[in-house]
Amino acid sequence: MGWGCSFLSPYPDPSRITMPGLPRFYPNPGSTHNWAPCHQQPGAWAFLQKTTVILWLLLSSTSLAPTWGQTKIPLETVKLWAETFGRGLYDTVTRYSGSLLLQKFREASSHLMSDAESQLPCLPVTTLQSSLSYLPFPTVLGPPPPLATPTMTAKTPASPHNTYVANTNSFDFLICTLQPQKYKDVESSLQIEEVDGLELVRKFSEDMKNMLRRKVEAVKNLVEAAEEADLNHEFNASLVFDYYNSVLINEKDENGNYVELGAEFVLESNAHFSNLRVNTSISNVQLPTNVYNKDPDILNGVYMSEALNPVFVENFQRDPTLTWQYFGSATGFFRIYPGIKWTPDENGVITFDCRNRGWYIQAATSPKDIMILVDISGSMKGLRMAIAKHTIITILDTLGENDFVNIIAYNDYVHYIEPCFKGILVQADRDNREHFKQLVEELVVKGVGVVDQALNEAFQILKKFQEARQGSVCNQAIMLITDGAVEGYEPIFQKYNWPDRKVRVFTYLIGREVSFADRLKWIACNNKGYYTQISTLADAQENVMEYLHVLSRPMVINHDHDIIWTEAYMDSKLFTSKSQSLMLLTTVAMPVFSKKNETRSHGILLGVVGSDVTLRELMKLAPRYKLGVHGYAFMNTNNGYILSHPDLRPLYREGKKLKPKPNYNSVDLSEVEWEDKAEILRTAMINRETGSFTMDVKAPLDKGKRVLFLTNDYFFTDISDTPFSLGVVLSQGHGEYVLLGNTSVEEGLHDLLHPDLTVANDWIYCVTDIDPDHRKLSQLEAMVRFLTGEDPDLECDEELVREVLFDAVVTAPMEAYWTALALNISDESEQGVDVAFLGTRAGLLRSSLFVGSEKVSDRMFLMPDDETSVFTMNNFPLWYRQASEQPAGSFVFNLRWAEGPDGPGEPVAVTASTAVTVTVDKKTAIAAAVGIQMKVEFLQRQFWAATEQCSAVGEPCPKSCGDSDLDCFVVDNNGFILISERSQEESN
Repeated sequence: MGWGCSFLSPYPDPSRITMPGLPRFYPNPGSTHNWAPCHQQPGAWAFLQKTTVILWLLLSSTSLAPTWGQTKIPLETVKLWAETFGRGLYDTVTRYSGSLLLQKFREASSHLMSDAESQLPCLPVTTLQSSLSYLPFPTVLGPPPPLATPTMTAKTPASPHNTYVANTNSFDFLICTLQPQKYKDVESSLQIEEVDGLELVRKFSEDMKNMLRRKVEAVKNLVEAAEEADLNHEFNASLVFDYYNSVLINEKDENGNYVELGAEFVLESNAHFSNLRVNTSISNVQLPTNVYNKDPDILNGVYMSEALNPVFVENFQRDPTLTWQYFGSATGFFRIYPGIKWTPDENGVITFDCRNRGWYIQAATSPKDIMILVDISGSMKGLRMAIAKHTIITILDTLGENDFVNIIAYNDYVHYIEPCFKGILVQADRDNREHFKQLVEELVVKGVGVVDQALNEAFQILKKFQEARQGSVCNQAIMLITDGAVEGYEPIFQKYNWPDRKVRVFTYLIGREVSFADRLKWIACNNKGYYTQISTLADAQENVMEYLHVLSRPMVINHDHDIIWTEAYMDSKLFTSKSQSLMLLTTVAMPVFSKKNETRSHGILLGVVGSDVTLRELMKLAPRYKLGVHGYAFMNTNNGYILSHPDLRPLYREGKKLKPKPNYNSVDLSEVEWEDKAEILRTAMINRETGSFTMDVKAPLDKGKRVLFLTNDYFFTDISDTPFSLGVVLSQGHGEYVLLGNTSVEEGLHDLLHPDLTVANDWIYCVTDIDPDHRKLSQLEAMVRFLTGEDPDLECDEELVREVLFDAVVTAPMEAYWTALALNISDESEQGVDVAFLGTRAGLLRSSLFVGSEKVSDRMFLMPDDETSVFTMNNFPLWYRQASEQPAGSFVFNLRWAEGPDGPGEPVAVTASTAVTVTVDKKTAIAAAVGIQMKVEFLQRQFWAATEQCSAVGEPCPKSCGDSDLDCFVVDNNGFILISERSQEESN
């Protein structure tokens, strides 16, 4: 919320009114709906300038004519109300937050002290009085306590970390927590560095490349092991072999005996695998329901792939950041490590088929241009048309964003099922595939099938795209789906495809009729394709998959082990666990070929191996603290689709469940960075360039309810050996600078070990998710063990740890200040402020209660579940982000609900926060943000009390905001109502 220098006015737009003696108002470019005076008024106006709230007085009575001369509330009275409320509000927030004291400490740490000051054990009384002069005690809360000559006491005698307190006549008030010598020591290390965005993005990119390279090496190990195992395995049609079936493991019959293929399989919860119950010593095997688990091809493949077990384990031991590793067989079985219990759906069916997954299809084939021709003549009515539609949909499911496709329905005429795509191929991304599926369901049969026109159209499109080097620039194929009544096709092949046969033709005979089978076989065989007959809906899946093996033959024969990376996806079909299925992943995969001499010329694809990489773990290599308050990192593919971005919201809520949005993994960069109208940024990143770009943006806050106007610098580069590019965004101004300081480990540890101090647990201060002994440690516990040398095996970010120690030392005085203030609160009328808090760029968070925990109006505030109020992997707290865009010392306000802003009920609390800045050598950086949470009723009482006075001597008003013919509102700088007589309007 913002409050520039505004005043209580009987009209909503004071800039349109001209009155002598009043300041003129101009829009503040830093905020919408914010007004700042062109000259500063003395006295109380200084307080109004420090509070970012806009006050309006709306007259609801029709008896009050809307002219200045007839208004019954004198303008000076309205102005007095604003001044009185502004002064009291500013006094309250500065007193309880300690913002001025923190700013003073920050200033002290950036200036050298005199030798005399450096010898003092703590700040002298005169300094204390000077500090208190910056902390106005409002009349409503009572006058400041009288100062007396203090008696010094120390919590820990003869320690450089003592907290000295002055015992005064009224209450124990903090004199100092740090010796001036410590400030002098801090000052010598204090500096503000300018962030080099290009250097930063290159460093992040290099770290990500190294991480992803280790995943590739693991996959290559699996490929070599699988091909070697197949080379040494002789097919045995009568093989009998028991293996761990992931669906049947640990299952018993009615006699208490383990079922066949369901022996005992030890499973333990593992934090590294989203707390799923797994077995990290061995893999197991899953099969879809329509694949017989004792088919000879299955048994031989499973037996052969047992050789992957030791490689799985060795890979994981070599790189403990690895997650799931697996082998998807061309015959349909899926070997996964670590072993896991697979749960059928509510109908008892296992629909997961690894051969349908994007990673399998992309690794098994090269990019391709596909023209699908479907016969919609009268002979295709009934079940045949249903099978044809299912076949098309199954083909579409085998395509990915590197493929291009179009669909033609033919009878007497050629019909593009999407007229807008006439004569072209379109990228087979998720949106286009789903659109095609809807159109396919609407197809109706009529007329006579004339295939030559459709073939002619398909060949022309493919030729045009090949010559223009458009589309996939790789494989090309035509899928012909018909019941067989075809003729007049041979001249078309002679004209367009023979003798080179660059376009493969696959034919699908629909129905049980075999009269035209010879014609369709001839078409396929003479155009390097494949013929199959689909008699039932259940046949479509297996028969469609055959075309992938044909397209992969050149790759297999040449042994081209291409490495593929998938787009971002959530594999909700793979696991029923919510924590796993709602996590964005990318997969690295490679094909596995038969190396046997007798099959080498046939090009036998054995399957695909892969390993998952969670994008959350990858983005941890772009640490949040290096990017500043509004900075962020993001990734996209070479197709322009977002892999990771703070504004990518892939889920929606349906009741109490979160579900992926239909197009969550095909969101283009231009849809998120929508200010890039000319697509300069998008084009550069797709072309894998390295550079920078500046853009004015509107950054949404508070779930889009508020907006910040920022100028962002974008820095980008590619991630070598992957199809990904990385971008880093830094906001101009304070976002370009970082405050650095140093302190001793001894001093830092003392001030870090405070019960009301926490750090951002989503940030990586120390790596705790690899070693099982470290997984139960919080980030703060891990830091302490690292700093004390208790655990030399801990790997920590020393730069971040150093920043946390420095922040702990400099902010330590606030704890004693808040404690002393809390001890002085006795009057019930003063118990309106619940908690004071502060946060720093390093993710450190301090808080102090002024009331019992059971009396806190919003108990979710600063709790991990309330992501808007704490440091997360993607964002700084909302109160920090808002405060950072206001002048230092200006407070911003937000309403809080007990059950969140979307829950029922009225707001229960208000937060007020302000930024603390440090300037060194004319460079200004935001060091922290500090604030309070107070009860809504407390703020309202202050406002109503302020509007009951009509003169400086406290004369009562003939009219006040409590009267029925006046509607008074306090409105923030985004137009939301903070205070109103009508509580239901607050936040509207």
